[in-house]
Amino acid sequence: MNEIFFLVEEAIEGGYNAKAIGESIFTQGDDLDDLKANIRDAVQCHFDEGHTPKIIRLHFVKEEIITV
Repeated sequence: MNEIFFLVEEAIEGGYNAKAIGESIFTQGDDLDDLKANIRDAVQCHFDEGHTPKIIRLHFVKEEIITV
């Protein structure tokens, strides 16, 4: 596996939540720097040595509500 993708959303209570697509990896962070460090750690823990993806892509999801 060369790449892994994460969906990143702002948490209701503050900070960010991230979920990997196609893998059982979930993590969170108080800010973007904290989140990125936690994602790197989670990916390294999840995969065996030598099988860690070389690229981690973050897709930011922002939900907005508008009223009619």
